[in-house]
Amino acid sequence: MSIWNSALGRRHSVMGYRVLGATALLAGCGLGASGARPATAYVGSEVCQPCHADIYRRWTATRMANVVQDPKANPHAFLCDFSKPNPFWKFRREDIAFVYGSHWKQRYFVRRGHDYYVLPVQWDLVHQTWLPYHPSKGEDWWVADYPEDQMQRPTGPLCDGCHSVNYDIETKSVTEWNVGCERCHGPGGEHVKNPADYRHNIVNPARLDFVRANDVCIQCHAQFRPRANPIHGVYYDWAVGYEPGGRLADFVRLEEGRLGQASFFYWPDGSAHKNREQGNDFVTSVMYARGVTCFDCHDPHGTDNDGLLIKPGSEMCLECHGPRSPNGPRGTLEEHTHHRAGSPGSDCLACHMPRLATEIAGFKVHNHTFRFISPLETIQYGIPNPCTSCHADKSNEWALGELRQWQNESAFRFERP
Repeated sequence: MSIWNSALGRRHSVMGYRVLGATALLAGCGLGASGARPATAYVGSEVCQPCHADIYRRWTATRMANVVQDPKANPHAFLCDFSKPNPFWKFRREDIAFVYGSHWKQRYFVRRGHDYYVLPVQWDLVHQTWLPYHPSKGEDWWVADYPEDQMQRPTGPLCDGCHSVNYDIETKSVTEWNVGCERCHGPGGEHVKNPADYRHNIVNPARLDFVRANDVCIQCHAQFRPRANPIHGVYYDWAVGYEPGGRLADFVRLEEGRLGQASFFYWPDGSAHKNREQGNDFVTSVMYARGVTCFDCHDPHGTDNDGLLIKPGSEMCLECHGPRSPNGPRGTLEEHTHHRAGSPGSDCLACHMPRLATEIAGFKVHNHTFRFISPLETIQYGIPNPCTSCHADKSNEWALGELRQWQNESAFRFERP
């Protein structure tokens, strides 16, 4: 299905949340101004399968559906190499209640009483080696409110709200682990009872206004602090009380930064400094201001493309920003990039989504401000820029000089920090 977005002057796909006849889901029209809905029961993702078989099948193959795994139920959950030296924390397979992660790193949860705790070691899947894991002072904000001992930092208040559906802070129980259907669509009990009333009893982010639609993703893909902290004396690092269809800003505030200064969370220009800050980046972008949503580009139900993109890399960008389009470069792609078509220098992501946010040591993920970073900003503030990130053998002064020679671009643009 396609809809016309007059603010962007283009058509864009909503495949990320397909509208399929009687299975279309709605939140906005059936909610009050605050987005609040009557309390209803959570039912778990398996209940959704009979009516949404294709979406369910694709979702089960995503990292969303598999971020937390029970190694007793899945013996292949361990991706680490136990034969490699581990000088940080020795453990046995049978000690582990959950493994977390399958792409960049894997961490290991043990259970003590009703709580889970992350061991102070992690497996680096990129470099195939063991690394320590221990958030320290000056890093995440919550470190100051918890003991240094990793075994006194429970995952319930610090992690589990995003890695599960319906985490109950009183009982420390969940409807299901992983990012299930109701993490994005809200509780489904009433919808299961009466599927025909889909316009009022279930949330479809594609029918929400763009702020609430993006909030569904930002609830976990951002660094923030709950406004109500502490809750019953406990500090939480996720949006306690928020449900899809509501307004996330009522529950949390994004981490603050100071322009011109680097911090654990931000580069001096305000770009995200670490992973899980896609939302912090995105809300500052022109794309967000024009009503674009995360699922205009990503399909959280699953695709074969990296990052769950609806189309691969630059193809996704050129859907809306092709040459001579109202939102695209003037002239040909080569005239815009000053690089050959098909080369790394003509890759939209390389220039407008450089890898700035640290996931693990030596590996970074894409920036989501979509703003080109000039080499001048690297010279003045130390922010990596896409030119010398690719031309690693060249200086930032060289790159700035090259940009000044581009006759179809304003030199003022590159010289303005």
